[in-house]
Amino acid sequence: MEALDLSMIGAGIIILGAGWGLGKIGSSAMEGIARQPEAAGKIQTAMIIIAALLEGVAFAALFAA
Repeated sequence: MEALDLSMIGAGIIILGAGWGLGKIGSSAMEGIARQPEAAGKIQTAMIIIAALLEGVAFAALFAA
């Protein structure tokens, strides 16, 4: 059996954090849209950009490990 690979544990933590972050972004965006429906377009655009960047970090961690 091989030694414990700490890079895999680190990648797993990053991916779990990215999942939590995506959920937080989505819930905050829905709350913002509920409070100010007229700003839904701007909130949704910002949410999609941030989610894409966060997903890129998760994929980078997955493939770097």
